This record gives sequence, C-alpha cells and structure tokens, in this order.
Amino acid sequence: MVKTYAEAGVSQDEKAAHIAALVSALTYRRRGPGRPLTRIGHFTGLVEFGKYALSLCTDGVGTKLIVASDMRKWDTVGIDCVAMNVNDMVCIGAEPVAFVDYFAIEGYDHEVARQIGIGLNEGARRANVSIIGGEVAVLPEIIKGFDLAGTCFGVVEKRKAVDGRAVRPGDVVIGLPSTGIHSNGLTLARRILREAALTVFDPVGGTAERWGPALLEPTAIYVRPVLRALAKARVHGMAHITGGGVRNLVRLKRGVEFRITDPLEPQPVFRELEALGGIEASEMYQTFNMGMGFAIVAPEDEAKAILRALRPDVKARVVGDVQKGRGVSVPALDIHWDSY
Repeated sequence: MVKTYAEAGVSQDEKAAHIAALVSALTYRRRGPGRPLTRIGHFTGLVEFGKYALSLCTDGVGTKLIVASDMRKWDTVGIDCVAMNVNDMVCIGAEPVAFVDYFAIEGYDHEVARQIGIGLNEGARRANVSIIGGEVAVLPEIIKGFDLAGTCFGVVEKRKAVDGRAVRPGDVVIGLPSTGIHSNGLTLARRILREAALTVFDPVGGTAERWGPALLEPTAIYVRPVLRALAKARVHGMAHITGGGVRNLVRLKRGVEFRITDPLEPQPVFRELEALGGIEASEMYQTFNMGMGFAIVAPEDEAKAILRALRPDVKARVVGDVQKGRGVSVPALDIHWDSY
C-alpha cells in the first residue's frame, strides 16, 4: 500500500534536487534594461521596467487532467490552468494582466478543445486577465492524451513588490481557504483510490458527493481579494499553497519559523484520503493544501484590515505566526520541516 507521494512517483526532495541541477546551469543575466529583480525560487519572477517590474510565471494542471478524462468532463480544468499561474503571480504583489496557454495533444478532439476553452475563459474572467494567444502542439509520439499549461504576465510598481524579505518574528500568518484538492497531490490521491478499489463515480465516504466531482472542484483564484488586501494594508509575504503543502511558506524567507498553530479545517476529501490510505498527517500536510490554498504573512496590527479587505469573497482567519527559528511547523500535529 502506497503511503507517501514519493511512493506514488512524485518525490518533493527529488524534485528539489532536479530543480537545483537545472538552475545551477542558469547563470546568464540580460545586459541592459530588464535586469532580473528576484531570485529563482520565488513563486514568480520580476524584471525591471523603469518605475515598474514585469512578472512572468508558468505552470500546468498536472494529473488532474486524468480525472477530467475519466469523467469525460473537461470544462473546469482551464480554470485550474489559469489559477495555478495567477495565484503564483499575486504572491509578489503583481497584478496578472495577460495569459497564454499551451495545449499539447496526442490527436484531435474538437469537443475536448471546446470544453478546455470554456474553462480557460472562465478562469480569465475570475482573474481579470486577457488570454492573448497560445499554442496547440500535436505530438502523437510524445503525448498520451493531452497536457495543458500556461504562462502569465503581470505588472507591479517596484516599490510595491512583496518578495518576503520583510517577513520577521512577530508577524501573523493568515490562511485563505481552498476549494478542495486544487491541482496538486492528484497522483497520490488517484493511487489511494485505485488501491481502495474506488473509482471517480463512487461516493466520498458516507456523503452524496462522488470522487470525480470532488477532485475536479476548480482551484480557487485569489487575485481580486488579495489585490484588495494589498491596497488596504501592509503585507510582508504571500504563499500559494501548492505542491509541498505548507512547506511552501519556507520559500518566502529563510532563518525564521512559520508556525501553523490553528490550521484551517480540511475538507472531507482530505480526511477520506487520509483514512483510506492510512497516510500520516505529516505526509498529508506536505502533499496537499489541507484546506488552506493561500497564505498572507503580515504585521499583527494589519491582520484586521486584511481580513476585512478579503471579505466577503474569502472567509480567512489567522492560522499562525512567525517566530525565531527555521522552517515551518504544525505544533498540534508535532510536524516540523527545516526546508521546502
């Protein structure tokens, strides 16, 4: 029985080593206007553009696409594609402006394409971005089924960029609820269901909801409420809680400890996966978002203003704080990681 994401085929440690090997070769920096302003490793990158900084990031939907194909329902995964990018971008305070998609296919299916377009358009509406182009790549010798990814462009005044360097002990961590599993950890979730002899058409525990719709619930898009909060209060750092779970907070700043002392309540889908697979809490919190899809780190005296700005769209609350130390922890579950 598979008990970890790594055993299912996705090792966070190996992924980090793979990224390090790739990044070690990326030494060239542009000469002239447009110099990079951020290190590789943040949720998005910035380049100088006079008074402004331009931002670029890219991401895909992952094996959630397999669930969509099992259900023969592809009209929401485009939302996920947009969400995975714009949520990363707003982590640095940049407002997403434009988006391009990359749709790699094994063969032609006009109905799949139509439904993908519906989701991309809805994601663009929710994030207030324009889809200005994209690419359909027909790769029958490489692709089995299809893959969907995108790249987002955005902008922020340089003085308003939020890169995490201001995070300090005494700050609070504000958790924004997820809508469910979002677009990470699906490889482990699908493996748990398969080993439990369950399909996407079976109910989630004793509920009326089926596994397929539960897993396909689109990723929340946090752009509009987060931009409102940035306009109303000082923010020191923000994290999109994706692959790696709450360990993503470590990407903001080294040399402090992010303590999740009062976690948001995970949705039933997480508790059922945990029980079905006999997965340890530490593995759940470093694989899935566990009910918290985004986090804002800010001075304690700014928390009320941030929470007011997030409402009514997002019912967020303070879930922890920043202390002297290292890494990220969930004390109630006796969980601690030193690094991302």
